[in-house]
Amino acid sequence: MPSLRDPDARPLLLRGPSLGLRFIVLAALSVGIMVADHRQQHLTTVRAALTAAAYPLQWLVNAPFEAAGWLGESTATRASLRAENVVLASENLKLRLRMMRFEALEHENERLRAGIGSTARVVQRSLIAEILRVDLDPYRQRVLVNRGSRDGIYVGQAALDANGVFGQVTRVGPWSAEIILIADSRAAVPVLVERNGLRTVASGSGQSGQLILPYLPKSADIKPGDLLLSSGLGGVFPPGYPVARVAAVERNPSQPLLSVTAAPLAALDRAPEVLLVWFDSRVPEPVAEPASPAAPAAAEARP
Repeated sequence: MPSLRDPDARPLLLRGPSLGLRFIVLAALSVGIMVADHRQQHLTTVRAALTAAAYPLQWLVNAPFEAAGWLGESTATRASLRAENVVLASENLKLRLRMMRFEALEHENERLRAGIGSTARVVQRSLIAEILRVDLDPYRQRVLVNRGSRDGIYVGQAALDANGVFGQVTRVGPWSAEIILIADSRAAVPVLVERNGLRTVASGSGQSGQLILPYLPKSADIKPGDLLLSSGLGGVFPPGYPVARVAAVERNPSQPLLSVTAAPLAALDRAPEVLLVWFDSRVPEPVAEPASPAAPAAAEARP
């Protein structure tokens, strides 16, 4: 039995090295491992294996933060892209509208020899309107848009889309307005043939994909493929914008007039939005001719 006076009663075989010796051994071992790793890269494989083993744990720890960041960024990005798409769609529609007008002016300048009075009535202001509802009656080509009198919309205002003349406002409420499409059986658009300037009227047939030209005599110079532009007569639609393209021309000997059908260029059954336009519909007054020099002399000669 060990004596109580002995401060350390454990057997000598169970005693370990001192702390100083342990520190020296471990320090030497660490230095040796670092030197070997630095010179011969022995621990690269071990480090790669440890990194691969620790990756699932790192991913699991970072997953909630990554998910929160992705959700916030995705929401902000989608909202930003949606707003940007709305702006770009509006700008694209306006640019295509201007391009159509420029093309019409180019052809008109080729025909005109003098005077540009008719080309001065261009679109001055426009407003994008989204289509809310479409009339399901096949004989009533009407749509409802999300713009009304609070936006300055008025009865009789012209509506266009990215491809051409779309229709005309018939009823206006504070926050909405009804547009009658050019294909409605009650609609009519004064047009001219872009190729030769022949003027006529394009009427709706009640079908979204067809217009008729009922007032052309047999001698009229018109053929399939001719582009019909708005003439501006009547002051409802701005002049020079595409309306339709002639689809068929039939000459019936028993009829005094031609049977002409045309396909509207506007996407009457597909457009998600339209452009309501304001333009100066006033016709320029003719310039008065100066009086001849002999007129005052003749007036003075009279008693």
